[in-house]
Amino acid sequence: MTTTYTVTGMTCGHCVSSVKEEVGEVAGVTGVDVDLTTGLVTVQSESPIDPARIAAAVAEAGYEVVAPS
Repeated sequence: MTTTYTVTGMTCGHCVSSVKEEVGEVAGVTGVDVDLTTGLVTVQSESPIDPARIAAAVAEAGYEVVAPS
């Protein structure tokens, strides 16, 4: 299953790495792809994951989820 989120505040490769690391640690996440240009974070998982858990992981990295896409 794939879910895409829009994240604001990312400006560099370090931002991308931080978001990937934090979201990747959420239980159930099997893959994370971050596009710095668009701010899109695509999360792969075997089953649905509560969007609040993804938003919390993004916040832990220092950024904000605008809304699931």
